[in-house]
Amino acid sequence: MSSGLSGPVMTLPELTSEQRELQEGAIAFARESLVSDMVARDRSGDFDRDAWRRCAEFGVLGMPVPKAFGGLGLGLTELIAVMEGLGFGTRDQGLLFSLNAHLWTNTMPILTFGTDEQKRRYLPPLGDGTLVGANAASEPNAGSDIFSMRTRAAREGDVYVLNGTKTFVTNAPVADLFVAYATVNPALGTMGITAFIVERNTPGLTITKHIDKMGLRTSPMAEVVFEDCRVPVTQRLGREGRGVAVFESSMEWERGCILANCLGVLRRQLDECIAHARARKQFGKSIGKFQSVANRLVDMRVRLDTCRPLVYRIGMLKDRGEDATTEAAIAKLHVSDCYVKSSLDAVQVFGGYGYMTEQQMERDLRDAIGSTLYSGTTEIQRNIIARGMGL
Repeated sequence: MSSGLSGPVMTLPELTSEQRELQEGAIAFARESLVSDMVARDRSGDFDRDAWRRCAEFGVLGMPVPKAFGGLGLGLTELIAVMEGLGFGTRDQGLLFSLNAHLWTNTMPILTFGTDEQKRRYLPPLGDGTLVGANAASEPNAGSDIFSMRTRAAREGDVYVLNGTKTFVTNAPVADLFVAYATVNPALGTMGITAFIVERNTPGLTITKHIDKMGLRTSPMAEVVFEDCRVPVTQRLGREGRGVAVFESSMEWERGCILANCLGVLRRQLDECIAHARARKQFGKSIGKFQSVANRLVDMRVRLDTCRPLVYRIGMLKDRGEDATTEAAIAKLHVSDCYVKSSLDAVQVFGGYGYMTEQQMERDLRDAIGSTLYSGTTEIQRNIIARGMGL
């Protein structure tokens, strides 16, 4: 199998030599350090905290954090390149999903909207992996309609008292820090939504129902309950009533970048399928010589080559300080669709072997299906794109 950079897929010319070096380093790191028994860990749903620490030591979690707060101060394009490399080099997409949740819905909101004190307190340990971050936004009755949330935040002097239930909270069972959203007044609609930084040991915060998933099983998920949870005003993230701005900013980052590692999966799938199509013989010739198989491989190549520019465009826009709301939704919509289709094709190319657990193609498919749901469903992405077109 190729390295992913010199094989059938060429690196985008937009990447500098330094960015390509970072990506090659990420591939080598993942192949050496993120190679635990995925079949067993997927079956048991184990989160690998040691692998998390190794990723932090490699620098992944500190890449977007400014040097003043202990990070590397690198741009988003560099982080996308690294995430693509990790996606190619490891099969633990659950771990990478958890890394993404930590970065885009916890670290970046604090970096963007936090006070100087909040940044000094939380960014260094978030960047070095000491703290695991999570995002408490979705509720049992507020998923796509996120701003109809019922969790209340009642101001009492110098504290807010939070009451409500959050669900689908990635990293919740292992998280140390939550960016949580609640309304100070339902009558105000979106203008009542407010964001808070809540530490795990805060009285009244409870991690409850563990949530099992079809895929991404090594990324833990659970419900979070706030019951008379008293959060100091100093822990409010941004101004009161500005939680929508915090949430939408974090979603712009997440939608545009959470599938960067999936680019690596698409590359790996293509390499593996090409190798298999050349080696596997039926009816006296390699199966790649059959047009029905070759066409699947062509489709996989086309999908990959159309996905990569969309994701890297987000990096270039954000590195220039520009808005990427519509572009992030376009990337999320297209890449998630291609991820599912190429995973289906990979299973089909491998035939019966692709359906078997040990081959690990079937897990790619299970992991891929979630990409059409998290960070806003496919339908929500279309709504965002339509608004961006003035519709």
